[in-house]
Amino acid sequence: MRRSLRADAQANHDRLLEAAARAFAQEGADASLKAIAAEAGVGIGTLYRRFPAREDLIEATYRNETDRLCASAGKLLAEHPPLTALRAWAEAFVDYMLTKRGMADALPAILAAREGLRRHSRDALGEAVTALLEGGIAAGRVRSDADPSDVLMALGGITLISGHEQQRDLASRLIDLFLDGLAA
Repeated sequence: MRRSLRADAQANHDRLLEAAARAFAQEGADASLKAIAAEAGVGIGTLYRRFPAREDLIEATYRNETDRLCASAGKLLAEHPPLTALRAWAEAFVDYMLTKRGMADALPAILAAREGLRRHSRDALGEAVTALLEGGIAAGRVRSDADPSDVLMALGGITLISGHEQQRDLASRLIDLFLDGLAA
């Protein structure tokens, strides 16, 4: 069983993960750990105590970003109409994938070595999309034949295309087209 962290230690942990997500998205998996620690406002020793190896930080960042994205689905549905919630989540998914792409060199080995990580991510993303689609279907705003796996694949394709073209705004335009196709 994992012990909870003191409030100050939890704050340091959270800032490290946020700084790492930004650094990995911009610079890739080889981003400077010293720069990540500095941006988080902690010393390099604090980073290494929490994450003894670069792979530990990459895994924790990946898990944290996945969990944050998935948790946002319910909040978005509670605060917005279903299609607005789905659009906001799709935009967040693209940003998540861009962070993940920054870790692309290291992530396959980590996913293979850390049992259950790939399945955890796939299941969590599937549950989030299912909730968003079910909300839209129940409101009569999303086609009843919308499949969560297809939605995730389409969003992955949008991210791949816009990332290859290095045009984040292209992703938003493609999301609009995609959501028009999902509308009831």
